[in-house]
Parts: sequence; structure tokens; C-alpha cells
Amino acid sequence: MGYRNANSVLPQHLLVAVQQYIDGEYLYIPRKDEHRKQWGECTQNRQRLLERNREIAAKRRAGYSVSTLAEEYYLSDKAVYKILSVMNTD
Repeated sequence: MGYRNANSVLPQHLLVAVQQYIDGEYLYIPRKDEHRKQWGECTQNRQRLLERNREIAAKRRAGYSVSTLAEEYYLSDKAVYKILSVMNTD
């Protein structure tokens, strides 16, 4: 996300109206719903977590205990159980 100078993008009458509410401060203008990106869409984080969760599920099926998996992946037992419940529904 970059900042743009309102003087260069807004018509003068709109700039004056905005300045009545917020003068010289930063203003965040959210994207339209149809232009929003999903979490992880711009990075590989979503894919990495999915791969990690598949590994956890596979190791659990291979006989690893939940506490061993939690320790190996630096998660709580509760987090591992949650991952396993989601991975079993896929």
C-alpha cells in the first residue's frame, strides 16, 4: 500500500470537504469488496501453512502423538487438535 497526495487525485471540492473532517492526518480508504484480496494471496504463507498442516495430519495417521507434534511444530496441543479436525474434513 502506498500513499498518494490528495491534491493530485481528488477534485478540489472533495479535498476541501475531506479537510473539514481530517486536516493533515492520514486517512485509510478501504478497497471495494470486489477488489479485496484474500489472506495470504500475495505471499506463500497460506500454501506453507496448508503443507505444514498436511504434514501434521500425515504424521498423526502414522502414529505420532499430539504432544509430540505440538512440540515439533511449536504449537499447543489444542492447536494441533484444531488442525487435525480441519484436515479430517477436507
